[in-house]
Amino acid sequence: MKQKNQKIYVCDNCGEESLSWAGKCSYCNSWNSLKEIFVSSEEQKSNVENLEYKKISDIDLTNNIRIDSGISELNGVLGGGFVRGSVILLGGEPGIGKSTITSQICNLPKKILFLSAEESLPQIKDRLIRLKIDNKNLDLASGGDLLALEKKVQKERYDLVIVDSIQTVYISDLNTSAGSISQVKESGLFLQKMAKKYDIVTLIIGHVTKDGTIAGPKIIEHLVDVVLYLEGDKNHQGRVIRGIKNRFGSTNEIGLFMMTGEGLQEVSNPSEMFLSQRQNKAGSVICSVVEGKRILFIEIQAITVITKYGYAKRTCSGYDLNRLSLLAAVIQKNIGIDLSSCDIYLNVVGGIKIKEPAADLAVCAAIISSYKNKPYNDQACFLGEVGLMGEVRRVILQKERISESKKIGYQPISSEHIKEIREISNKYL
Repeated sequence: MKQKNQKIYVCDNCGEESLSWAGKCSYCNSWNSLKEIFVSSEEQKSNVENLEYKKISDIDLTNNIRIDSGISELNGVLGGGFVRGSVILLGGEPGIGKSTITSQICNLPKKILFLSAEESLPQIKDRLIRLKIDNKNLDLASGGDLLALEKKVQKERYDLVIVDSIQTVYISDLNTSAGSISQVKESGLFLQKMAKKYDIVTLIIGHVTKDGTIAGPKIIEHLVDVVLYLEGDKNHQGRVIRGIKNRFGSTNEIGLFMMTGEGLQEVSNPSEMFLSQRQNKAGSVICSVVEGKRILFIEIQAITVITKYGYAKRTCSGYDLNRLSLLAAVIQKNIGIDLSSCDIYLNVVGGIKIKEPAADLAVCAAIISSYKNKPYNDQACFLGEVGLMGEVRRVILQKERISESKKIGYQPISSEHIKEIREISNKYL
């Protein structure tokens, strides 16, 4: 059968295909994202696929029982466990713990196949021994050919297949190397069809780019049923698994873990993990934040020092730098503290990243405390959004946060207690 190679251009951001190159993708409007690839096409008659039609009353759900992952924190993020026939994409930075958590899943009393195109079989076994994984129904394979994988799945009928990773596996029929846009796209589509055809859970590991998104065309995230991100600072033990997309549950749940020598351990009391070593000094405050549906109490630290340069420096870890600069301007305008000559350093303890505005009041309180070199009450807990006029606003789940802080023994400080940030130093310092 005659074959010919066709040159096309694929956007590595959204997967849009084009016959000609352009500086800007016409679909997602991203610049310099069109990459040239060659695809082989066969001149043959198209085969029309026969679709199966059923009435909704005739569809049987008896086999649609969720599979327990063996990790309660992961079950919560998934919405109750794995759904048969689903495809799950797990992304994260190198060394964050993706292979560790997938190895721990292998301890399930189910028939599991672990395919790794990055490690040899002795390397995989060494990690499983370290994590004390003992599953007699676990099969290991080292290689990247997905056609060979399907033959094995067709014979054995596994409950769960783990693929490490989508950037290193390939389809041998394609004349491109593993990791290319066309291979990643076709490999994702192949794994999706395999999962649906044999009704097995398929867990795919994906690498991330410098900006934190999963490497490869964006269409991979559209193909799968669930997209999970494993986040955290490699210099800290804390890890957060977060659902970005979930067709079978909510994306408002997170799973909290602690990285140890024996793998990822579930965290039953997150506040203890973040506040166990806190010292009540100037610049240190307790903040109430919501991650998913959980109310967490974390420590925010700030230091203000006289700058040695011509302009003041703003540096933060775990917090948005632009938001920090905005709040510093609000403090200077409404309280009269001259921060234009001070460098400000802000740190969210524990490696967690805060994105919600409910931490505004705590950030302001930490900066004011450090500037005046006075600590707050050891039990003070700040929560509230701060406007440009210096007013303190209500936040989502404020009543629940206040109630939870009182249960633990903290003294909540919110819009119910102060109306403007200038009241912080007058009442609590």
